[in-house]
Amino acid sequence: MANVTIATTAAEIDRCFPVMHQLRPLLVAEEFAERIAIQQAEGYRLAFLEHEGVVVSVAGFRLQTVLWSGRTLYVDDLVTYAAARSKGFGETMLTWLIEFAREAGCATFSLDSGTHRHQAHAFYFRHGLKITDFHFQLPL
Repeated sequence: MANVTIATTAAEIDRCFPVMHQLRPLLVAEEFAERIAIQQAEGYRLAFLEHEGVVVSVAGFRLQTVLWSGRTLYVDDLVTYAAARSKGFGETMLTWLIEFAREAGCATFSLDSGTHRHQAHAFYFRHGLKITDFHFQLPL
């Protein structure tokens, strides 16, 4: 199994687009690197996992401190390429993220998942994550 890498160059970021696009279909390839760069300036990191030279899993996350739990690693985006699912890549990425959080001194690890992503929820439950909150949104 390959190692997880944090994307730092535009070329690495662009290589992550096809996988991220499966989670975020409204993203446009030509705007992807620029949007990631804006988020990186706000503390976002984009991690990717390669297998045989192809990006198969991607995670966008940030370290932050929140009043209710202290230092946390919050996952904005976590997706494995559809054709590469159930091969351990998602588990490798999730395990890496949790270990990264521990090494960064986080008290919690958290993510939101769309209500329609039932297979992702089953995956999270299998790995010990629990539903602790509801996320509310108001489009503006």
